[in-house]
Parts: sequence; C-alpha cells; structure tokens
Amino acid sequence: MIAAPARRLAALAVVAAVAVAACGGGATAAPASPPVAGTPADCPTSPPAPMAADETATVTLATEKGDIVIEVKGSLAPNAAGNFVALAECGFFDGVVFHRLVPGFVIQGGDGEFGREPNVDMERVGTGGPGYSFADDPVATPYVRATVAMANSGPDTNGSQFFICLADVGLPPDYSIFGAVTSGLDVVDLIAAMPNSGPPANQALEPIAVTKATVVRP
Repeated sequence: MIAAPARRLAALAVVAAVAVAACGGGATAAPASPPVAGTPADCPTSPPAPMAADETATVTLATEKGDIVIEVKGSLAPNAAGNFVALAECGFFDGVVFHRLVPGFVIQGGDGEFGREPNVDMERVGTGGPGYSFADDPVATPYVRATVAMANSGPDTNGSQFFICLADVGLPPDYSIFGAVTSGLDVVDLIAAMPNSGPPANQALEPIAVTKATVVRP
C-alpha cells in the first residue's frame, strides 16, 4: 500500500518490486505533539530515549494465533529499540492489527493511528503512526528470516510501524533493525498466510491484531 505521504520499503523479489508502506511523521525527529486518537494516555508524544547498547528487552506480542516473542537489542538500533519497547510498555500496540501481508517477504503492523481495533480504518491503515518521527540507526546486519525492523518513507522518518521478515530478503540497509523473533515464527507464518488483497497493497482482509504486548527486561 503506497499512501501519501507514504513510508515505504521496497525489495526486489525475483524481478518484481514489493513495497511495504507506513506513514505519518516528518523527515527529522519531531517535537512533542498531541497524542494520536485512541492512544493510551501514558504513551510518548515525542521520540523516547534510545536504548543503551548493553541493554536488551523481550517483547511478547500476543495474538489469537499465538505469541510472537521478540528479542530487542540496544546494540542493534538504540533509537528504534528504545521506541519499540516504550510503545509496547505503554500499550500502544494493544489492539493494533498486522495490516499488510506479503507472503515470502514480510508482515507489517504497528499503525496505532488507523489500525486499532475495533475502529480499523481500512482506507487509511498503513498510513498512521505515533504522532512523531525519529532518526534512523545504522544497519550492520542483513534482513534474514525473523528480523524485526522499522518501516519508513525515507531517511529519519521512523514512527511506530514495523515489519517481520518471512525469509532472507535483499533489502538495502535503510530500515533500522532492532531485534529478531526468537519464538513464534510459526505464528508469524500463520498470520502471513491469512487472506490479503494481493499486490501491490497486500492489505490483510481478515487482519489479526496484537491483543496484548508485554515487556520483560533482564
């Protein structure tokens, strides 16, 4: 789904480009802004503090298909890791659907603005965010199966949307990698197999939501 303004990541799959879209936010880290409608009261309205390089957290995304367990590492991407954990802790992802399913490539979620049940906006889901944006982190590892990374629309336009790689994909190092799925890849595959609208949007037709996100720190 390419929206305007659109955050997108593109990959060459065989000979066809596939896009993953996210949206909202500016080109640089944004100042505090009013909370996005429907966002829990304790969620950040400006970019959270980066995660220290020696810190990790385990984020579990519960869904009706099962749990997806993600190990988040500050050493991989301090900005993205700190943001993802802060949003998970405040309940931002609770009720938010995986709105885009591209078999063999990625599933994408995190649009708490337009993708939150029971008020998913099927016309706009995939174009929302947390109300702010933040800077990219350097990427030093490849996008292999189980990688969890940020979707964006260009340099320094990260928000809340993220994707999970279903396979090793040949993406350029433009999308901040902040963790990996350590348990529940079978759940990721089940979600990816749900009906979607087909290219280029690949919008989930029966979207699966995160029922609850929990965070455990060592």
